[in-house]
Amino acid sequence: MDHARGHLRHKRGRSKQTVQLNEALVFSPEQSEDLVRLNEALERLSTTDPRQSKIVELRFFGGLSVEETAGILGVSPKTVKRDWSRAKAWLHGELRGSHGAVPAEGPRNALD
Repeated sequence: MDHARGHLRHKRGRSKQTVQLNEALVFSPEQSEDLVRLNEALERLSTTDPRQSKIVELRFFGGLSVEETAGILGVSPKTVKRDWSRAKAWLHGELRGSHGAVPAEGPRNALD
């Protein structure tokens, strides 16, 4: 995330940042903005449903299976699948530009 934010600062002329070669290969300029937006959306999700946010982190970024995620969080695989599905739908909406105010009842009820 720091690399993506740094790229955006550089893009806007605010500062220059030295990037290691292996980092430059992983993140293209187009991906940097998307990663920042995803991180911001995950932060919003974590305020309304911390478990869904953690599931996204473990599954998407950590590459864990449903069963591994369930074991770490101490919930059933069915709960992980349900929350994973809801979190993906909520994040998809956020990233498509509908990231105004999150309903007071949070993403769980907003998607029902």
